[in-house]
Amino acid sequence: MNKQTGKIEAGVAAIKVLENWGVEQIYGIPAGSLNSWMDALKHEETNMDFIQVRHEEVGALAASMQYKFSGKIGVALGSGGPGATHLMNGLYDAREDGVPMLAIIGQRAENEINMDAFQEMNHNPVFADVAVYNRRVAYPEQLPKIIDEAIRTAITRNGVACVEVPVSYGWVEIDEDSWHSSASAHRELPYPVPDEKDIEAAVEILENAERPVIYAGIGTRGNGEAVMELSRKLKAPVAVTGINYDTFPHDFEALLGSANRVARKPAVEVFEEADAVLFAGSNYPFTEVTGVFDHVKKFIQIDIDPYKLGKRHPVDASILGDAGAAIRSITDKISEKPESGWYRANLNNIKNWAAYINKLENKTEGKLQVYQAYKAINKVADEDAIYSTDVGNTTQTSIRHLKMTPKNMWRTSGVFATMGNGLPGAIAAKKNFPDRQVWDLTGEGAFAMVMQDIITTVQHKLPSIHVVFSNDEYAFIKAEQEDTNHYYYGVDFQSADYAKVGEGLGAVGFTVREISELEEVFQKAVELEKSGRTVVIDLKVSDDRPIPVEHLRLDQKLYSEEEINKFKERYEAQELIPFSQFLEQEGLDSQVHKRRSKSKQDDSIVNTEEQI
Repeated sequence: MNKQTGKIEAGVAAIKVLENWGVEQIYGIPAGSLNSWMDALKHEETNMDFIQVRHEEVGALAASMQYKFSGKIGVALGSGGPGATHLMNGLYDAREDGVPMLAIIGQRAENEINMDAFQEMNHNPVFADVAVYNRRVAYPEQLPKIIDEAIRTAITRNGVACVEVPVSYGWVEIDEDSWHSSASAHRELPYPVPDEKDIEAAVEILENAERPVIYAGIGTRGNGEAVMELSRKLKAPVAVTGINYDTFPHDFEALLGSANRVARKPAVEVFEEADAVLFAGSNYPFTEVTGVFDHVKKFIQIDIDPYKLGKRHPVDASILGDAGAAIRSITDKISEKPESGWYRANLNNIKNWAAYINKLENKTEGKLQVYQAYKAINKVADEDAIYSTDVGNTTQTSIRHLKMTPKNMWRTSGVFATMGNGLPGAIAAKKNFPDRQVWDLTGEGAFAMVMQDIITTVQHKLPSIHVVFSNDEYAFIKAEQEDTNHYYYGVDFQSADYAKVGEGLGAVGFTVREISELEEVFQKAVELEKSGRTVVIDLKVSDDRPIPVEHLRLDQKLYSEEEINKFKERYEAQELIPFSQFLEQEGLDSQVHKRRSKSKQDDSIVNTEEQI
């Protein structure tokens, strides 16, 4: 600001707007079309950090992951042309997970626009699909106003805002009193209060249910105790979405886990046998394509967004409101249920799965598998450790093996599931929580996409531990090809030394090849992280496929003895018992068996009629 003239550069005013909204850092790479922003950031460097990344995609993913960890909107810069298009993966990650984010896009100076100049492009249509707000600033005085409008829109609509700014505008001096920030006026919309009639309708269904299940989405985050109280009162086990494990303590006795593929066995089996589901705070994107709730008789849904009610499955009771508040209201009204055979069967199924997982983790001989690595992580991780988890097999194995509680945070790229989010997430997590231990858990395919930004953690003093599960293949995709394709193709690749990559970028590198090496290496890693160093651990693990719980072959009434033995041998699953057996031990019929029997009878009738 020029105090003598009462003027301020438009770019500096725009940065001050961001500061008023609580923005503390911006991720990006400098460029000619962003240089007025660089001047403004230098002017405000005591109030705003510029996190210089080595690829704009990393900056955009860090901005998206920042909100998932901290609840603070992230901001990323992209230069005109290639820098802008490099942001796209992070922007779509934010859009798909309903995360507010601001992308500031560079552009040539005003007098050079529409001249087919170097790196000039029309950005607006490129960002039209991903953004809830997509504008080019029209003149310098408008710059702080548009930034304010963009960030307000992103926050209130939980989406991406994109603002293109000709580089010349940031240097123009505007009147100091010609702009303002609306941040102080911002208020959160109160959650809708659940209708008592809807609560009573849900209670009636649950009172009459014989096989109830609670499905807890991220709308229940922060309300784990309330969900567990209802579970214990109703005697209903709890399934979760794959991104909601850290809402509950890992040893909660009725925690089934998540369903489908990034899943645990008890949650996959339970919905085939349940008669009522309380679906709270979730927009589960696999509902229709997997038919997970097709055999459920009664379906109750709770959501704060009226658009989502009934979106995934027909509902018998619909509750508009906060999941925690609705669950507490249901708990107050419902009667205490005695322990049932249904509940005991689920608890026993959960214990059986836990015994299997513990067996894998506690192996001391044989080839190194991912399972033993998680035991080493659990042993040394702080009780409030933060996990930024990449997608694919790493997501699948982490939700099975990490021993988390609500003191932890576990985040990933949820619906968009973009590879390479783990390292950017670790950057954002450590920047926002400098006193907490941060882990990046990733496969080598994902790590190779973003590994250059290990140097960002070193340069900006963001010590963190990066665990690379390395087995020379895109393992998650290879498993898909096993299930759907004629051949394996394009999924194997040449081995690399990721510890040396880390060392070359300023980190401390370790390579682990044996189970016996794990404990010492991970202990050294946490000591180094606490001393301010970034650590890369290259785990040379086997290519064993984690058990595909979506394709279980355990039930003697559904599969041959040969199929079962082959399945158990491959996945070291000799002790795993089908859920139907636990039901039968409680004197309950398996609905899966009944449907299979009826299907065979129907086929027999058809064959008889054809013969006649």
